[in-house]
Amino acid sequence: PDFLNASVSRFDIAVIHTIFNVACVVILMPLAPLLEKLAMTVIHDADEPEQKVKLDERLFAAPALALEQCRNVAVEMAQAAVCCLADSIRSFSDYTPKLAERIRRGEARTDRYEDILGTYLIRLSSQTLSEADSEEVTVLLKIIGDYERIADHALNILESSEELREKSFTLTEDALKEFHVLASAVEEALSLSLDA
Repeated sequence: PDFLNASVSRFDIAVIHTIFNVACVVILMPLAPLLEKLAMTVIHDADEPEQKVKLDERLFAAPALALEQCRNVAVEMAQAAVCCLADSIRSFSDYTPKLAERIRRGEARTDRYEDILGTYLIRLSSQTLSEADSEEVTVLLKIIGDYERIADHALNILESSEELREKSFTLTEDALKEFHVLASAVEEALSLSLDA
């Protein structure tokens, strides 16, 4: 075939490209509703939008501001962990699949906070910091580790609650009373630590 040896101009490429695009639209247009359903099946909307953790690296030049930002994010993380634990304690008496999912999402959110905040604090600690700021970075790293562990415990409590439900076990009345006393003490301690 002679056309294979002929040179192609820019105009010829543009015409062929346009014809190809128009042909694709003509062929796929009747399938648009089906393609939309396929896309909606494959790509799920999140139940709740993922929250972005806002830590600005430009603030490394002003460590006091960066630390203030870290404190605010650490408080958000602590609130998520405390909420997660309170929900897990509730799962013994008021279990629902929706509550279980909220606990799992809260634990995953706390993990994300710990990863992002921990990385930011480590990078911040490599900057020139005052002794007080350096100590605060160390304290914040310890705090976020503790609250991440609290969220892990919340997940463990949920799993114990689910195991009891699956095996159709129930706690005795005395055991429930003791559980509620311990749960109240834990919730009070967490509330005080969050306030502090």
